[in-house]
Amino acid sequence: MAEENFDPTDARDETAPSQAVERSVSQLPFIITLVALLLFFAFQTLSLITERVNLASVKGNQDAALQEAQKIQSQFRLLVANTGELADQGHVGAKMIMEGLQRQGIGFAPETKTPAKTETKAAK
Repeated sequence: MAEENFDPTDARDETAPSQAVERSVSQLPFIITLVALLLFFAFQTLSLITERVNLASVKGNQDAALQEAQKIQSQFRLLVANTGELADQGHVGAKMIMEGLQRQGIGFAPETKTPAKTETKAAK
């Protein structure tokens, strides 16, 4: 007769708190994983931002040197072009300089002759 008074809703009420505890415990690893991922992504973002700032700083420091190198290169090209013109006019010293530059692989062709070559290629 004691079994007749057994109410199934009473059994559910007794197991409900244990299920709530199990659910919160089972979500703990998930929460820890999410927090770890959030911290990892925050650290990576901070690292990348720091690297970007450092690279921009290095690039800024090199701009002055790069402009100076381009200036010297254009002066050198002008000097070689003028020496080439002197060599074409028959100056012996200029011819020796141009031969020496060509042996070293430094000789530059005058810039006015370059478009003529491209025009003949286009005409073919």
